[in-house]
Amino acid sequence: MTEERLAKLERLRDALRATGGCAVAYSGGVDSSLLLAVAHEVLGPRCLAVIATSSTYAEREGRAALQWVRQRGIPHVVIESEELDIPGFRDNPPDRCYHCKRELFTKVRQQAAARGLEHVADGTNADDARDYRPGRRAAGELRVLSPLLEAGLAKADIRAVAREVYHLPMADKPAMACMASRFPYGSAITRDKLRQVEAIEGMLERLGFRTYRARHHGTVLRLELGPDEIPRLAQPETRHGIVEFAKSLGFTYVTLDLEGYRTGSMNATLPPLPEAALAGKES
Repeated sequence: MTEERLAKLERLRDALRATGGCAVAYSGGVDSSLLLAVAHEVLGPRCLAVIATSSTYAEREGRAALQWVRQRGIPHVVIESEELDIPGFRDNPPDRCYHCKRELFTKVRQQAAARGLEHVADGTNADDARDYRPGRRAAGELRVLSPLLEAGLAKADIRAVAREVYHLPMADKPAMACMASRFPYGSAITRDKLRQVEAIEGMLERLGFRTYRARHHGTVLRLELGPDEIPRLAQPETRHGIVEFAKSLGFTYVTLDLEGYRTGSMNATLPPLPEAALAGKES
């Protein structure tokens, strides 16, 4: 572990300690897991994990998140945050994540207030500032802290600290954004479509793929895989099995994106964005 990363970790600990207590929006990914582990370390019972269930998050992810906080004895609560009921979300506009995060952070803040906790924190990291993140605007409006970002911890730092200092089982877990990110902007999101995505990605996980996205384009399924995993999909038995399963779910065509998985590939359809928009701020 480098001195620079240890210094960032100390800044994170200091920032969380200074809150005197906070609720962490916990998804089960490596970012919020490290944030929660450190918050519990320095705050003890004054730390609360808030796990949200929703149609846009895979059930297997929610179960894993709940199991982990129970194993570690972290105070927690499970809430429902149903994005499909939010006006402005279902139609999937480019600022979809703003509506989602505003709903989520409002409910997390309510849970915090009920337990006498003044602060709410999320797992935004230093790398996220370089991507289109409209949810950051909601975080700013609701005064949500982003301690990982404030401490200067980027994804590589977070994985290293999670692995080498806290020995977290999800240290090398691939990023897994909410399933709403699988749909092109302007394409309506429904529960049936979400279940199709969840079923395909569940199959990919069972087959041992680590980095994957099932992008939903109506009757067309576009699979993104980690570049090193693409050859595995070409194996006849694997390929035929995925195609048959996808067609049984209602897809007509199954395609493989030769560029492979990349963060925010659906953002390629957006016009060039000003720097303020990348930070989730209104320009």
